[in-house]
Amino acid sequence: MLVPYFRVSSLYSLLFFFFWSLLRPYPVFLFTCKQISEGASPYTSAAMHGRVKVKTTAQQEEEKRKEREKKLKVYVAARDACFSKRKDGVFDDEALQLTQQLLSANPDFATLWNYRREILTHLETVKDEDEAQKIYEAELSFLESCLKVNPKSYGSWHHRGWVSARLPRSNWARELSLCDRCLSLDDRNFHCWDYRRMVVKMSSVPVKQELEFTDRLIGSNFSNYSSWHYRSTLLPLLHPGSPEPPPSRCGGDPPHSCSPPSPQTHFHRVCEEQLLKEYELVQNAFFTDPNDQSAWFYYRWLLGRAEREEMISCAYVSREQERVAVTFSRPVNAQSGSLLLVLDGQPQRVEWRSVHPHFKHSPVWISDLPPGTISDIANEHNLTVHWTEKHTHRDCALYTGRSESWCRDTATDLELFRSELSVEKTSVLQSELQSVNQLQELEPLNKWCLLTIILLMRALDPLGYEKETLAHFQTLKEVDSMRSAYYSDLCSKFMIENTILKMEYAEVRVFSISDRNLTTLCHLDQLLLVTHINLSSNQLRRLPPQFAMLQCLEVVEADNNSIENLEGVYHLPKLEEVSLKNNKISTLADLQPLASCPKLRRLDLRGNPVTQTANVESELAELLPSVADLLL
Repeated sequence: MLVPYFRVSSLYSLLFFFFWSLLRPYPVFLFTCKQISEGASPYTSAAMHGRVKVKTTAQQEEEKRKEREKKLKVYVAARDACFSKRKDGVFDDEALQLTQQLLSANPDFATLWNYRREILTHLETVKDEDEAQKIYEAELSFLESCLKVNPKSYGSWHHRGWVSARLPRSNWARELSLCDRCLSLDDRNFHCWDYRRMVVKMSSVPVKQELEFTDRLIGSNFSNYSSWHYRSTLLPLLHPGSPEPPPSRCGGDPPHSCSPPSPQTHFHRVCEEQLLKEYELVQNAFFTDPNDQSAWFYYRWLLGRAEREEMISCAYVSREQERVAVTFSRPVNAQSGSLLLVLDGQPQRVEWRSVHPHFKHSPVWISDLPPGTISDIANEHNLTVHWTEKHTHRDCALYTGRSESWCRDTATDLELFRSELSVEKTSVLQSELQSVNQLQELEPLNKWCLLTIILLMRALDPLGYEKETLAHFQTLKEVDSMRSAYYSDLCSKFMIENTILKMEYAEVRVFSISDRNLTTLCHLDQLLLVTHINLSSNQLRRLPPQFAMLQCLEVVEADNNSIENLEGVYHLPKLEEVSLKNNKISTLADLQPLASCPKLRRLDLRGNPVTQTANVESELAELLPSVADLLL
């Protein structure tokens, strides 16, 4: 016998149903109070004989699909209504409500945020200040609800910044509090960090207060990249360093011939006293968890070089080529008209070009003077290069009987590859090196320890620790084989830096770095004055476009590498000899860049696949007519 269907909606009905079911000859599946109070019928969810009716997966999916389609139709209709209103130039409260409904469901709809800003901008014009304040206050509340849907919504954070900036009476303390709450939930939310920096700037929060804020976050969680990074931007503002400008050096001229350069200041440098405190802080972090990367990265920043001032670091003039070459502290675009050449007090109409067509921005730029301008060796000339964009200049004097001259700041003077350390800092870094060595003994396979030991050694004495540095790089490649190529390139960079320092200490123009397992070439802008380079017995695969910065180069030795590409041997005006024995030059096209070097006389290609090409000798004679000594 079946019990007629009825809906239970009160406590009395619930009790009646319960006692009535006890009298039944077969069990009844009782619903929970919540289900019954919501109006569900026990007989719509259970079949006869006590078997629960279970919907199939297909049925469930079909119901979900229909529900999604229903929601989508509503969403699309609202979206189309918004687009239609925007097209018609309607900026009313209804449009504001429509966009709010859509953005509440999907806060990453950039077009709707743009439309919403247009509406708010219009409402500003028809409302007084108090009404605009209320509108924007409501907008901030709405944005909080959007951030709860997606705390990393680009559109929501950007719109909040826009609203906060236009608010007639901004409450920056509330915005800082919001940032604190968001970062307490996710301390790596970079959207929130960006917004916080904007709030701090707009409200003029003291730098010291923000530094204390990073103290709190780092104290609660060492593994916080964002806090460490934020700290690195605050320290130079609160504890700036101010090093003395380095002297300039001139070549080919008497000592008094160079005028003093512009002051050489370093950006983002932290005073030594604060650095010593930071070393202690970060050491606590990586000793607590040696495998966490964030503290190691910050430590690497502390040991790094400060950013150099934008300046002219070298001016070179050649009487024979009647050419001027200028080296900058960073890649620039000299074709923008910011470079002015003055010769013997007269501005010159010259065209500046980079050393290779690939470079729109380059640290080295060259220009040719009109024929006969400085070719007479009996005449003396004074040359000044003005960089008007940065209000700096570099002077150079070409004396009687001199074929070339230059004025420059050396890598040693500029402290490009190491810092001049005080006795106190040297002592602290030595102690740091000892501590990290001890940690490395406990964690012999920790790559961060090994890499930091290398950086400490380079900060203390890059030449003195060269042997130990090479040994640690070898261990790094074994411990972290996945990044072996990176370590090889980094080791190559450090070896090139050391060789530049050795060359400058010896005051020669020969750069020799053979048999050092080089995999890449760097700092080539520092080699503008080099006349002879030896790169033999390395692992180089190309001479990159930057190689064209060696404008004084006469001899290249690059035997026993794996070179396939000579792209950088381009328009080198003084190049006479090139030796490429036992490389991988395979086609005549690979040698095409050499045709741009007018003085090339000797070329050694023995041991290259190209030598097996039919008629190679005659074709090379046609390609390189200036070469008199060809070795195949």
